[in-house]
Amino acid sequence: MAHELCTNQMECRTSQFVALLALGGVVVLGALYAFFTLEHHGHVLTGMNNQIVWGLPHVFAVLLIVAASGALNVASIGSVFGKQVYKSRAPLSGMLALALLAGGLAVLVLDLGRPDRLIVAMTHYNFNSIFAWNMIFYNGFFAIVGLYLITLMDRKLKGWSKPVGYVAFFWRLGLTTATGSIFGFIVARAGYNSALMAPMFVVMSFAYGLAVFMVVQASMYRWNGITLDEGVRRRMKNLLAIFVGGSLYFTVVFHLTNMYFAKQWEFERFILVDGGIYTKMFWVGQVLIGGVIPLILLFIPRSNDAKKMCFCFAAPLLVILGGFAQMYVTIIGGQAFPLTLFPGHEVNSNFFDGVIQSYSPTVYEWLLGMGGVGVTFLLTVIAVRAFKFMPQDDFHALKMRRSTD
Repeated sequence: MAHELCTNQMECRTSQFVALLALGGVVVLGALYAFFTLEHHGHVLTGMNNQIVWGLPHVFAVLLIVAASGALNVASIGSVFGKQVYKSRAPLSGMLALALLAGGLAVLVLDLGRPDRLIVAMTHYNFNSIFAWNMIFYNGFFAIVGLYLITLMDRKLKGWSKPVGYVAFFWRLGLTTATGSIFGFIVARAGYNSALMAPMFVVMSFAYGLAVFMVVQASMYRWNGITLDEGVRRRMKNLLAIFVGGSLYFTVVFHLTNMYFAKQWEFERFILVDGGIYTKMFWVGQVLIGGVIPLILLFIPRSNDAKKMCFCFAAPLLVILGGFAQMYVTIIGGQAFPLTLFPGHEVNSNFFDGVIQSYSPTVYEWLLGMGGVGVTFLLTVIAVRAFKFMPQDDFHALKMRRSTD
């Protein structure tokens, strides 16, 4: 009974709650310090240059935005596909989606060279630009998912949760497709120009979002001294394995497709063989840490419940780290490889055209990127404290429903 009271009550563990707020607040304050410093001195304090214009903050931002779409997948499985186990997790799923998107967009806004120009992007739309499409998708995501949460948490509006859930499901697919298309439509970059970018980002969002959800859910259960049901854990574990396997599949297809075209051979050699930090992050970070090891942890036999819970927490955490590596390789590695200005000719100029660019993120970029994580963390902690987002499973009702079907 004590555990139930501590699930969402304001008086429970106040000191620990304040400590979490302080932790998140310090991270956000660090991001604000970095923002005002860069606003005053300019981006000359970063590791970016006229070739690598999307630095480490964009890696954090895109990862959070992609994960936001995937985090909503848990709610979609419940509302759209009618899986009862996931319905009880739909409110937490929707809240996490909003928090992740808010954190990702906060980084993007703070990383703009002229953040005051954001109002121009919000009031003047160039519909020939994929960036303008994304502005619409981001704003629509906040509105639709917010409305979806209201229908889930207000008993009078329960009947609307399914149709609104359908709209949220297709909208988030559009959002992730548009985010992946940002890179797929940049035809000048050898590492970006591919129709596979959009579906690959969709599948990656499933893996990253579910991984974030599993980490948050495990932390909430641990915080309240509750043990997650073995059946629920097994379902989510298997689902994560499918998404991780799908991400690896699209990664293999993407690089095999590039290697089919002779003009892409140099880029593939750069990423896969002699790209330095990018090659290491691809094989060690993206493939090994973010793919192979999580799959082993998810399927290796466990002898006791402690190991099961440990592995089911470590695996999604590694998936998130692997996602960071994948975004780093995709975003920064794709810019580091030189543009092909004159095919068939070597290019040499004072602007280092045709030269592989070096990039070392500074502490200001780390602070700015971590600020997005801090914003997501703070929003999640406050929301879980103030509202009823703890999943409540009614397995007796679920068994009765199965017996009558």
